[in-house]
Amino acid sequence: MISRIDLRGDALPEGSALRDLLPRAEFDVEAALEKVRPICEDVHHRGDAALIDYAEKFDGVRLDQVRVPAAALERALAELDPAVRAGLEESIRRARLVHAAQRRGTHTTQVVPGGTVTEKWIPVERVGLYAPGGRSVYPSSVIMNAVPAQEAGVTSVALASPPQKEHGGLPHPTILAACALLGVDEVYAVGGAQAVAMFAYGTETCAPANMVTGPGNIWVAAAKRYFTGRIGIDTEAGPTEIAVLADSTADPVHVASDLISQAEHDPLAAAVLVTDSEELAEAVEAELTTQVAAAKHVDDRIAPALSGKQSAIVLVDGLDEGLRVVDAYGAEHLEIQTADAAAVADRVRNAGAIFVGPWSPVSLGDYCAGSNHVLPTGGCACHSSGLSVQSFLRGVHIVDYTRDALAEVAHHVVTLAEAEDLPAHGAAIKARFGWKVPESK
Repeated sequence: MISRIDLRGDALPEGSALRDLLPRAEFDVEAALEKVRPICEDVHHRGDAALIDYAEKFDGVRLDQVRVPAAALERALAELDPAVRAGLEESIRRARLVHAAQRRGTHTTQVVPGGTVTEKWIPVERVGLYAPGGRSVYPSSVIMNAVPAQEAGVTSVALASPPQKEHGGLPHPTILAACALLGVDEVYAVGGAQAVAMFAYGTETCAPANMVTGPGNIWVAAAKRYFTGRIGIDTEAGPTEIAVLADSTADPVHVASDLISQAEHDPLAAAVLVTDSEELAEAVEAELTTQVAAAKHVDDRIAPALSGKQSAIVLVDGLDEGLRVVDAYGAEHLEIQTADAAAVADRVRNAGAIFVGPWSPVSLGDYCAGSNHVLPTGGCACHSSGLSVQSFLRGVHIVDYTRDALAEVAHHVVTLAEAEDLPAHGAAIKARFGWKVPESK
């Protein structure tokens, strides 16, 4: 069901050579880019009419309008299962606690007497959020995108999610209910690359956004790449990943269930176990067979995900080698199920989020840990972070110098400008002092 990669015995290679030995899903955004380009440009030129046509083509529903009426949001919340509502409310509460603590304040540094630099954090003005609506419905992703934007102080938040034929052309009602709970009242029944184009260009109904965030399929990722530079994006989200670093103390029942929990997202989802215990590897393989047989979504998601080239059990000589492997892999989600798991987790350098010990499974982070589950995939955790309040803030430096403070450093500025053969830069300083550079004190 799941392959093995045996890295025991020989010294592990360095850098990209080690990364190349590890499993990874094929996810060719560049190839998809050429297919989304005409869709994006069609939305640019035809606006809402193009969005309505694509809803009919891709989602099988003919819309009268793309914006979801306020009454539909109210109805979705009123009809929401009370238990689901309670779960969403608790998820929102915990997410707000964590993300409120991420807010940055204005800080002023006095460089010299009379010379200060202030760093001010300013939220982007308008954000477009995307909530997928394919194999599964993700109201949790609405929370994970909306909460940090709101806590950052973004004043205009809109959301797009694909229209659902079985729901009269509206996004899934649980998505709408989550929007209502969060106070997001600008919602569009638009999916795929065309949703990103709607936010990037704007249409007759939807004003353009400064930034687009949220997970999606390869077409959404390709559209984000297409518009990078015109709009800000969070990440080009690829297939979801879990890596579990475990030793002989790990419970194979827990490990197997956590691998399956990610595999049920998508047939391209990656499930990787890194361990120095062959006994654990064998026990996990046996548990996978047992647990998969009792699971839902086996044939269309779990089985192809676990048997795909992106999933494997990786055997290593010891914990140090295991840490090198998971750092090279840079997983979206990394579980540490070892003895002294907290100390081991502290040694990890590359992961989107780290889940410590047997009682902190990835499923907790997906919903109610308070952390954000919009995380870097495809090894991008080696250089990128998950979504946070900082994602929606821009740091702006405010420079304020008096005449005396400028005079003190003027000769250095002129010297450096002339060293770079930019004499007009130096002249801009000289002009303030009658074209004679003040002598340093």
